[in-house]
Amino acid sequence: MNFRLVVFVSVARNLNFTRAAAELHISQPAISRHIQELESMYKTQLFERSGNKVKLTVPGETLLRYAENILETYRNLQLEMNLLTGNLSGELRVGASTTIAQYVLPPIIAKFISRFPDIRLTVTSGNTEQIEQALEEHKTDIGLVEGAHRKHSLKYTPFGKDELVLITGAGNKIGDEISVNELATLPLVLRESGSGTLEVIEQALAAHNKRLSQMNILLQLGSTESIKLFLENSPSVFAIVSITAITKELLNNTFKVVEVSDLELNREFSYVVSQGAHSEIQERFMRFLARML
Repeated sequence: MNFRLVVFVSVARNLNFTRAAAELHISQPAISRHIQELESMYKTQLFERSGNKVKLTVPGETLLRYAENILETYRNLQLEMNLLTGNLSGELRVGASTTIAQYVLPPIIAKFISRFPDIRLTVTSGNTEQIEQALEEHKTDIGLVEGAHRKHSLKYTPFGKDELVLITGAGNKIGDEISVNELATLPLVLRESGSGTLEVIEQALAAHNKRLSQMNILLQLGSTESIKLFLENSPSVFAIVSITAITKELLNNTFKVVEVSDLELNREFSYVVSQGAHSEIQERFMRFLARML
């Protein structure tokens, strides 16, 4: 495989020489040298550089399109040859939404690596919107997300169910069940815009002709762990989180669940791939995931 193309694709995706060097574990001068060699080979400028900013030229965009196809073809070739020799090896890049990455995936990943030790697995996390974008930009091979299916360019397959619940400090004197109208008066800490959790909440409220803007939102945080830590220090505040994320806290009597009557907060976990053919490693991982849950 032409390593120059690997370097070029990394720079083109990051639009930053320093980040590409860190991603590939080589020096920044080496990155620059590989790009210069490509530009010399094709007798054209591939990037426009202005200070710290990097932008693809039109020839650069053309090369990126072909380079991504070449590297994908090479990965598939490796997989096919490994299958012919009875060995399943190669690289799998998994992007998981925050809830799944923190509370669902770790034990599954541990078993998968034990079963397929020759597969190099990398896992990145972000909110659902970020994972979908990474798939569209070919920065990840499989996405694991929660909530609605939003992108026509992607294929979604459910692999599990989840429930969101309203929680507060265990010592809070509020009753065990409230109405949607009462929910609107409570001080809430929620996930950030773009998260699958927030999207499910918005849809559930819409069924009651309520908007997120009508809720008493104190602040929004980028992870469930941050929300949990905030609640531990503000036990009179409320949050809506995945039931999967608070198992220990319920057992330890740190939080309690408050039912919201007639508010449907169930959702599906889905694995997401680009439309079209998928590698054997992707198929094997998805089947493994379905069996584990």
